Amino acid sequence: MSLSKNFKMMSLYNQRMNSQLMGHCLTLSDDILTKDTDSFFPNIISYWNHILFGDLILLGRLAANNIGSLSPLDFSEFPTPISPQDVYHTNLLDIALLRTQIDVLIIRYCKNLTENDCDKFITYTTTEGDVISKAVADITQHIFNHQTHHRGQLTCLMNQAGVDYGCMDLPMIVAEGSRTSPNL
Repeated sequence: MSLSKNFKMMSLYNQRMNSQLMGHCLTLSDDILTKDTDSFFPNIISYWNHILFGDLILLGRLAANNIGSLSPLDFSEFPTPISPQDVYHTNLLDIALLRTQIDVLIIRYCKNLTENDCDKFITYTTTEGDVISKAVADITQHIFNHQTHHRGQLTCLMNQAGVDYGCMDLPMIVAEGSRTSPNL
């Protein structure tokens, strides 16, 4: 499977998992959503904000280089990412709306991403101030790895709150796979 096909499939998985988990989180009380979890981020709301931070900063770096038909104009209505601890919203409904908008943007980006794009390198400044160059494929892969990592932490917290968040297996969530979906 090509990288671009893999990323298209992962964008669908990403969107569907975010929707599934967000749906369950929206049923939780504010007390549970804001309860100190004694984990890397203080609470469930903070995890959702951090996942958004990762998407916004990585997609913004790609957009600054016009990769996958992204442009800086695509981000005019979104918050500007500054720090991994950014808090874009404290209300989960507002986070859910932003999450949905970003997931649509990720799907569009991956639909337009080519193998040639994947082989390009872009240079950017990290949040620590280092200037680095990375392959577009590596940055795109990190979008999905970052989300998967923090969704794993989030599901642990959801489990502790008694939430059955359902199946998370890629072959079940994206049953159409990478080769047969008319949407890919």
